[in-house]
Amino acid sequence: MADIKAADVMKLRKSSGAGMMDCKKALIEAEGDFDKAVDVLRKRGQKMAAKRADRESSEGAAISVVNADKTAGVSIVLGCETDFVGKNEDFVALAKELAAHALNFSTKEEFLASDFGGVSVAEKLVEQTGVVGEKLEINDFARVEAPYVGSYIHVGNKIASLVGLSQAIEGADALSRDVAMQVASMGATTLSYKDFDPAYVAAETEARIAAIEKDNIELGRLGKTLKNVPQFISKSQLTDEVMAKAEEAAKAELTAEGKPEKIWDRILPGKMERFVSDNTTLDQEQCLLDQNFIKDEKKTVAEYVAASNVEVVAFSRVTLG
Repeated sequence: MADIKAADVMKLRKSSGAGMMDCKKALIEAEGDFDKAVDVLRKRGQKMAAKRADRESSEGAAISVVNADKTAGVSIVLGCETDFVGKNEDFVALAKELAAHALNFSTKEEFLASDFGGVSVAEKLVEQTGVVGEKLEINDFARVEAPYVGSYIHVGNKIASLVGLSQAIEGADALSRDVAMQVASMGATTLSYKDFDPAYVAAETEARIAAIEKDNIELGRLGKTLKNVPQFISKSQLTDEVMAKAEEAAKAELTAEGKPEKIWDRILPGKMERFVSDNTTLDQEQCLLDQNFIKDEKKTVAEYVAASNVEVVAFSRVTLG
């Protein structure tokens, strides 16, 4: 039996992340040969990965990293099976190390195939499956490049986001972090209503109106206040003609209420704002720039950013599950 030195055990533990006893057993099996011991641990990981291939890796850590120049950022989700492992310090440290490495690549495929300490990232995940005892995989990968990139990681590493600004202005760090926090909290899926496919908006309008009308049947039966049934759900539908008709309807309403025409200019703007708000629910939910800013709901995100003479040009959001 080979003489297994404590220094060799520590060296193997540092390189593999495996526990002390696992490292010692691997060195004993390899008769003290360090490289063979590494191979023993990798094969153990392969066996473990094969056994757990059908498991869900819905827990883990979402991490965002930005380069030193603040011109590129990457977010990844390192997935595992349980929240217990996802909160482990060594696991989170590995996720951060992988995210920093991911900054060098444009796609998830390039990242997984890249060298990471003598093995590919994909092979490292298999190896660590043997160490941790749970399936590990990269569940998400997102990259943002812009003149200035900021990031935000939600408490507990459950959500990570990146925001790209049109220029590196004074205060860009705080501004980009605020917007990245908005992305993490409110889950926007696109930058602006201008990015929507008209066919998607039409189908979503029909579905939402049908859902509200169905809810109203039950609310009416219970004698409760009915929900407003919108005509539209996005600014992309609010053409000049639509807005003109809405204004005419508002004026007709004021006339019916007996409001003097001389005070209409004080009332109409509020009514038109309400019309827009009631008929842009899709934008408010999914479009970053059209959402109410979480730190000041009197402003949209677009208005908050515009005050600094800068634009949001890109963003990303990755999350567990």
